[in-house]
Amino acid sequence: MALPASPFTCRFAPSPNGRLHLGHAFSALVNVEAARRMGGTFLLRLEDIDTTRCRPEYARGILDDLAWLGIFPDAPVRRQSAHFAAYAAAIARLEAMGLVYPAFESRSQIAGAVIGLESATGRPAPRDPDGAPLVPFPRSAMTNAARAALRDQGAPFVVRLDMAASIAAVRDLGGGPLSWKEAQDVPEGPLKTVEADAARWGDVVLARKDVPTSYHLSVVVDDAAQGITHVIRGMDLYHATSVHVLLQRLLGLPTPAYHHHRLILDDSGYKLSKSNSATSLHALRAAGATSQDVLRRLQLASGARGEPAYPTPST
Repeated sequence: MALPASPFTCRFAPSPNGRLHLGHAFSALVNVEAARRMGGTFLLRLEDIDTTRCRPEYARGILDDLAWLGIFPDAPVRRQSAHFAAYAAAIARLEAMGLVYPAFESRSQIAGAVIGLESATGRPAPRDPDGAPLVPFPRSAMTNAARAALRDQGAPFVVRLDMAASIAAVRDLGGGPLSWKEAQDVPEGPLKTVEADAARWGDVVLARKDVPTSYHLSVVVDDAAQGITHVIRGMDLYHATSVHVLLQRLLGLPTPAYHHHRLILDDSGYKLSKSNSATSLHALRAAGATSQDVLRRLQLASGARGEPAYPTPST
């Protein structure tokens, strides 16, 4: 059941699979500042669906770092690992609509097929907005009976969304073109309509055998459950919004307003990330940095209650 939404409810949703860095700090501050300006609600969600990489010490570190920055959520923290049943129910609903299917191709099989396709055509294989090759194994490559047999035998699989069928189902459901409202300049700024283009993502993964959900699925279920009215996150997730609004329409969930803020880049111009060993807030604290040092570095020198400067990039 969705929580009753305040007029303005936003969230910061990190994964506890490492330490927070400056990019996380920026996103958290943009969210909490927007909630304060609007007299709204700021929530924290820990996206810990990957129970192998996510650790309790990282979860504690997130709360520690946010408190150091003067950031405290307005309600208890939501942990995704406690809501696998809700994600399973969403997949069951999509399965009843005939929109998902088990896919058994391994990563090495997919990589080999992509290489073969590129060799045969002399052109790069089609890729999604993140640059990953689209899976060259359509749903039609195997019968439903064959898929069911492999599943019954315990073969490893992922659950994929049949993108073409899903887009057709949205048309049949009505409600107008698939789109979202994007806030300009600041999270509570004027809204413009952005047309979604989910087809560019191909048949995205919604669950794995070892992880019964995915980012795409859990984020839309959680945003509805937490009554999120404004999703404020980095520009790297702008194109993924097309998949999210598609799932919202299919599952009958509300579509929040969105604002995709600028990213904090390293000296080489790349987005800060855990995988690139970006300097963590924990390390900065250990080296003697203060929270005000971090705010100044992020161009938020007026402090946690000031007016941040974060122009939205052109899209």
